[in-house]
Amino acid sequence: MKVIESSKAPAAIGPYSQGIDTGSLVFTAGQLPINPADGVMPADPAAQARQCMENLKAVLEAAGSGLNKMVKVTIFLQNLEHFGAVNEVYAGYFLGVFPARSCVQVARLPKDALVEIEAVAIK
Repeated sequence: MKVIESSKAPAAIGPYSQGIDTGSLVFTAGQLPINPADGVMPADPAAQARQCMENLKAVLEAAGSGLNKMVKVTIFLQNLEHFGAVNEVYAGYFLGVFPARSCVQVARLPKDALVEIEAVAIK
């Protein structure tokens, strides 16, 4: 098991790793929509979804994987009314084959984010 860290994704804000590489699978922590360059979080759900996906991409690439190798994704939304906007952004990151996915509304996310996304990917 190997800890994955990328400076191209926001640092963990608690006692967890950005990702874990098991050798054949990569498990990411939930990625908040924080820009790692300046620590800023966009205001609208579509921009937050885009930043979450870019952060996921950075963690997965640091592990030798990528968005195209994701097999399971979980999206956490503060409000399911944002489902359409998030879906539109999310769909733009794939060419034909989508990973299995769950999307749930939660009462609250860290730093009052509107979106958080985690994934499991193959190497």
